[in-house]
Amino acid sequence: MDQCVKCPDHQYANTERSQCLQRTVTFLDYQDPLGMALACTALCFSVLTAAILGVFMRHQHTPIVKANNRALSYILLISLTFCFLCSLLFIGRPNTATCTLQPIAFGLVFTVAVSTVLAKTLTVILAFKVTAPGRRMRRLLVSGAPNYIIPSCSLIQLTLCGVWLGISPPFVDSDTHSEQGHIIITCNKGSVTAFYCGLGYLGSLALGTFMVAFLARKLPDTFNEAKFLTFSMLVFCSVWLTFLPVHHSTKGKVMVAVEVFSILASSTELLGCIFAPKCYVILLKPHSCSLRGFRDKTLCWSHKPS
Repeated sequence: MDQCVKCPDHQYANTERSQCLQRTVTFLDYQDPLGMALACTALCFSVLTAAILGVFMRHQHTPIVKANNRALSYILLISLTFCFLCSLLFIGRPNTATCTLQPIAFGLVFTVAVSTVLAKTLTVILAFKVTAPGRRMRRLLVSGAPNYIIPSCSLIQLTLCGVWLGISPPFVDSDTHSEQGHIIITCNKGSVTAFYCGLGYLGSLALGTFMVAFLARKLPDTFNEAKFLTFSMLVFCSVWLTFLPVHHSTKGKVMVAVEVFSILASSTELLGCIFAPKCYVILLKPHSCSLRGFRDKTLCWSHKPS
């Protein structure tokens, strides 16, 4: 007691308080079962998304692919591929490069994906409004005005990321208090305000996309694209609303695992809700969406551009 010494940050006291022991450095590693499972899941789904893109490109001249706006479908599939791959930045030992790329990659690719869904939804609405009197809707549809939503929304998110990196960028941090005997290496978000601004903008964009898709849900029953878009954005918003309280209640590598799981879950539901029905028709029922079947509304799932 006369010679009581506090242990350094990289060490901790044993149970008898008689000596200092070396702390173990820990992070969400690829060699951990959890990190390995998340990394394999991300790679498998990225390959699956690329395969679906290949299916769409191979059947690009079929009516069902044409009707669902090939360009927007390609952009959405490419962005979803990068959504799965960006989760790999959160796994492994953090360094300055990965900590800097995390907010840019996550914010930008998800903004592209959600804004593409918004563009598809607006195209659906305009396609049905074309039949109404007036030429304004037709001009908007022919000019491809909804497609400008993607670069506009992405530019806003890129600006927010630039401000974040300019004011207080993320950096490598060590946590010595969450777990006894461990030093947890994590990426500190830097500016918490900038983090929530970027996440809030993405959430607002997703919520706005859901509201637009929800308003378009009463389109004719033979056209199911709006219903798929509505359901996909509903699940997307639910995943990230669940993420916020769970993110605040966890620490260390469990918190990183929650972030990766949320990225994978939201990307998977967008891929499944939007593209699974189309792949089912293309691969398993190819004759139902031939030109002859396409003209029959009872056989095809869509007959308007989306």
